[in-house]
Formats: sequence, structure tokens, C-alpha cells
Amino acid sequence: MGDVGLPVIFVLLLVLAAEFVNGWTDAPNAIATVVATRVLTPHRAVLMASALNTLGALSGTAVAATIGKGIVRAGAITIWTVAAAMLGIVLWSTLAWYYGLPTSESHALIAGLTGAGLAVGGPGVLLWDGWRLVLIGLLFSTFLGFLGGLALMMSLYRLLQQARPGGIRKIFGRLQVLSAAFMAFSHGSNDGQKFIGVFTLTLFLGGLLPEFRVPLWVIFLCAGVMGCGTMVGGWRIIRTMGLRLTKLEPVHGFAAETSAAVAIELASRLGIPLSTTHTISTAIMGVGATRRLSAVRWGVGRRIVLAWILTFPVCALMAWLVATVVSRLV
Repeated sequence: MGDVGLPVIFVLLLVLAAEFVNGWTDAPNAIATVVATRVLTPHRAVLMASALNTLGALSGTAVAATIGKGIVRAGAITIWTVAAAMLGIVLWSTLAWYYGLPTSESHALIAGLTGAGLAVGGPGVLLWDGWRLVLIGLLFSTFLGFLGGLALMMSLYRLLQQARPGGIRKIFGRLQVLSAAFMAFSHGSNDGQKFIGVFTLTLFLGGLLPEFRVPLWVIFLCAGVMGCGTMVGGWRIIRTMGLRLTKLEPVHGFAAETSAAVAIELASRLGIPLSTTHTISTAIMGVGATRRLSAVRWGVGRRIVLAWILTFPVCALMAWLVATVVSRLV
């Protein structure tokens, strides 16, 4: 293991900054509905999310491996290309957080690594096998999220049509704690692994690890930083996702969280990096659409979708510019 140089420390701090911003903009999605339905207070929800995110991140490293060595060829990734990608993520995600828009850190991270890699080595540095998993993740998050939420909510409507509203709220108020915990765990198993993968990659590139293998302390460090980000600035995103997109009761929150968590967990086991933002957002839309299409505030939905669309080109361009400038200076 070599000595820790200032460039390596600088890039590791940038990765942690990006993970902290991930706690602002992405991790709150896991607890947005349980806070919106007032089943848990924001403080308790954040504590639960932090603990379950950490457990989820400990449950496997398949997604971390895909991010760390499956998107861009190893020869095109240097300490400075990672730095360029992290700067793009922090700048874009902070801007989106300011406007209360949930961004996909998955797409920001992939786009940032891609833009920086292209600046260094051109189109030949991209790895199709990893990108194939990214494209599959888009389908998982968009279609499985919406259709899963829609199907589960319709099934619950049929099962509960004779039940009293007060009884439904009481039962699903308890069940939603479990579904929120499942959602937080699945978030850690997929999104939590992404920056863990980049942190590990930086340690490897800096000569601090002999091979790409995720140390246990890295998992705890990154998960803890993400939890702190959620506690500091997650409320803006919780308000957008849980209160503005559609009106939610505990039964709706349970359906959205459960369907989204199942899709995310399946993707995690297959090593597919997907956007938990996309998945829970589309699940909430699917649940809301079971009442009537007008129950979903599509104007808010359009703003969220616009943020998703812009994430890829904006983060890729930012990372490309930074990597191009740095490559001429270093």
C-alpha cells in the first residue's frame, strides 16, 4: 500500500461530498411517503433510513462492481477523471436540490464517469456490457415502478373494498413502517453501493488497495455520510415526492414503497444500477393513477422528468469540461 498523496485525499473528499449530496437529493426518496402520510416523524424516518441504508449496502457489492469497473475501461479512468465526475455531480445535484427536484445520482454518476472518460480516451473507452445493464435499469425503474405500483394498489382496492377507512389507515400505518424499511434497505443495496464503488475505485487507483475489493469500513463511511446528508437537507425532496406529486394515505405509501423496493432489490441482485428516484417516483404515479389520472399532479411530474432528462447531458458535459481542462494542466 502506497502513501496517501494529496490528490488522492482530495478526490476521496469529493466522492464523500457527492455522497453527502446524494443524501440530500436521492436518499430522501426512500422515506418520502412514510413522512408524507405522517406514519413516522422526519427525524425517526431519517434514523431508520440511515440504519437500513447501511444494512442494504452491506448486503452485496454487485452494483458497486458494475459502477467501479463496468462502465468505462480501466485504462481511461484516473484519479482526475473521477474528480471531474464528482464535481459535475455535486454542482448539478446541488442546483436541483435548491429547486426541490429529486435527481438520479445513478444517472449523474454514470454520466459523469462517461463524460470524463470520453474526454480522456474517446468513445472507445465505453464498455457495452455495463451500459447494457444501465439501459435495463432504465426499464426496471420506469415500467416496473409505475406498473408495480398500479397493479399492487388495484389489488389492494379489491381486497379492502368492504373494510372501514379507519381500520385501513390503522393497519397500513403499521405496515408502512415495514415497507419504508424495505425501501430504505433496497436503496442501500443499489444506490448506496454506487459511491461505495467509486470510493473503492479511487483507493485502488491511488495505490491504497492491491485490487478492486470493497472494504467494510468504506461501506460504513459512505452510508454514514449519506445519512448525514439526508438529515441536513432531505426535507425539500420529501416535500416534492411525498406531498406535491399526489395525495397519499398509508395504504398508498405502502403500495408505492413495496412495489418500488421489490423492483430495486431484484435489480441489485442482478448487478443492475438503476435510479431509485425513478422507481419510487413512477410507483407513486402508478398508485395515484388508480384513483383517477387527475389525482396525479402531472405538472410536478413533468418537472421531475425534466430533471431526469437533463441529468445525463449536463453531468456528462460538466465532467467532460473539467477532465479536458485538467488533462491539459496535469
